Amino acid sequence: MATWLFKEEPETYSFADLQRDGTTLWSGVANALAQKHLRAVKKGDRVFFYATGKVKAVIGVMLVTADPVPDPADESGKCVAVTVKPVRALAVPVTLAAIKADKAFAQWELVKQARLSVMPVPDALWAKVEKMGNG
Repeated sequence: MATWLFKEEPETYSFADLQRDGTTLWSGVANALAQKHLRAVKKGDRVFFYATGKVKAVIGVMLVTADPVPDPADESGKCVAVTVKPVRALAVPVTLAAIKADKAFAQWELVKQARLSVMPVPDALWAKVEKMGNG
């Protein structure tokens, strides 16, 4: 089972929206590297929900409920999307500032490639973010 981070603008779709809806198709990812990562996502993988924009924090955990499928929003037919459901909100949002302040995260894509919307999360970093998010 792999672990990932997906980014979204809370004004577009928030973690609260996901909790209300119960499930959503994570689509609209256009960046080539983000699409490469999304193609590697599998049913059962865990995902951090990262709120971009003014929030800039990991705020929740999601579960992938289905393998990638063609993205219905992509007319070219080249992109994929995955279905996710909420698992839980973190007790304490883990801000980008807190992540950047910790040298353990220095090589992570979240720090190095700030605009990337889908990225893997190494196991050690997943555990660290979980610990930070539990207060």
